[in-house]
Amino acid sequence: MNNEENIFLKAGVMGFPISHSLSPRLHNYWISKYKINGFYEALEVKAECLSEALSSLRELNFIGVNLTLPLKEEALALVDSVDSVAQRIGAINTIKIQADGSLYGMNSDAFGFIENLKESLPETLRSVYQTRPAVLLGAGGAARAICVALLDLGVPEIRILNRSPEKAHKLVDNVPGLSKKSSVYSWDDRSNILSESGLLINSTVLGMVGQKILDLDLEKLPVDAVVNDIVYAPLETDLLRRARKRGNNVVDGLGMLLHQGRLGFQEWFGVDPTVDDNLRQEVLSSL
Repeated sequence: MNNEENIFLKAGVMGFPISHSLSPRLHNYWISKYKINGFYEALEVKAECLSEALSSLRELNFIGVNLTLPLKEEALALVDSVDSVAQRIGAINTIKIQADGSLYGMNSDAFGFIENLKESLPETLRSVYQTRPAVLLGAGGAARAICVALLDLGVPEIRILNRSPEKAHKLVDNVPGLSKKSSVYSWDDRSNILSESGLLINSTVLGMVGQKILDLDLEKLPVDAVVNDIVYAPLETDLLRRARKRGNNVVDGLGMLLHQGRLGFQEWFGVDPTVDDNLRQEVLSSL
């Protein structure tokens, strides 16, 4: 563990705006739980100031930071080295400051997605969501990480839909290996391609507080398929409510956020923290 008695360890999250971020609540809960001499704070950083902000981290005695919108892709070119997952996703959300002062970039979103499924579902369902086609709604940054996760899970086919088909095709072109296992469909076909699928994922903002509800007919979705919405405000979206009512196993988006935080915390503080109900309630209390 990096928690020497007299050393105060600082980490944080950079983004703009940043006041909405749940990361300080998450990481400071773990810091308190594991009795670490440190603190995690929100750092408001605009994209045009990112290079300067990253350069000052060591001088300010930070051991690392997370990155949120709109900084994840831009930061990729500003760090000294990156892990293979971040390279495949094309973005980083975690930086560790190495002993020599260099910046090591990582992306923990794919890890968070996979761990959320594993934690939320019985192991017997892996034969459903790993061996049948997955339907992915959305083609943004989260979708890129999810596609990498689905490839690593061995999902045989990924059906991608986005309101802008050009963005969906760009996603396929930019993720290594995705073109061999994916097809892009028209947004108008979203209710018709659910048949035979084992996993439905909403990575759009539709269904989030303040956004329109996702208009999706679930009639053709197999009843044993898993439905995952990465939205966590509200925790149970209209999509998850309707899917649960018809008998589908559902996975909310909070777990992805919590599990993705584990990798950075372990790199910075030397502890692989636990995701449990107490943590979920702590984070939910700030929503």
